[in-house]
Amino acid sequence: MIRILLADDEAMIRAGIRAILTSDPELDVAAEAADGREAVDLAISHHPDVALLDIRMPRLDGLAAAAEIRRAAPGVAVVMLTTFGEDDYIAKALDVGASGFLLKSGDPRELIAGVHAVADGAAYLSPKVAQRVISRLAGGRMARGAAARDRIEGLTEREREVLALVGAGLSNAEIARRLHIVEGTVKAYVSTILTRLDVRNRVQAAIVAHEAGLVA
Repeated sequence: MIRILLADDEAMIRAGIRAILTSDPELDVAAEAADGREAVDLAISHHPDVALLDIRMPRLDGLAAAAEIRRAAPGVAVVMLTTFGEDDYIAKALDVGASGFLLKSGDPRELIAGVHAVADGAAYLSPKVAQRVISRLAGGRMARGAAARDRIEGLTEREREVLALVGAGLSNAEIARRLHIVEGTVKAYVSTILTRLDVRNRVQAAIVAHEAGLVA
């Protein structure tokens, strides 16, 4: 069972999202918050697997709440949920350590798939968000590619292999099966890779993998 913290300042929105999530028997909404400050407190006290945060909330917005949750409860994966698709929100969400970004206007199946993905250690961007990220990466690709290749120089062959699979969107469990190693070893590799690349999360590592040419 995947335990979820749901934070949105609109009760009707929370009810709709809860209905979608609980239609999946493997998902459980363990706690709900009406603002960002409450979300941080509940994340610390309830230790959910995933915190699903609206970006615009009173007292503490979703981005600030995500940053605090990642510091105080690093085991909680954060997914940002918003009606806004502006690039600056996407960039800020990834920068504070979010593992996923979903639009409220998206397909309900994306919501369920995104929660499962981040709970399994992967990253998830809704298709529309992914298109925006790819579009932003298109400009200046050659310069970033050279910089990314320099960044991965210090990785071992096995670490590069794991990074490539992270870039391809595989979860820890999928990487373990692909490389015929245990999932705990994959987690250790990923942790080392994040440290050596000086990135905060799998999404940023995946971008480095793409820019360095490790992923087609």
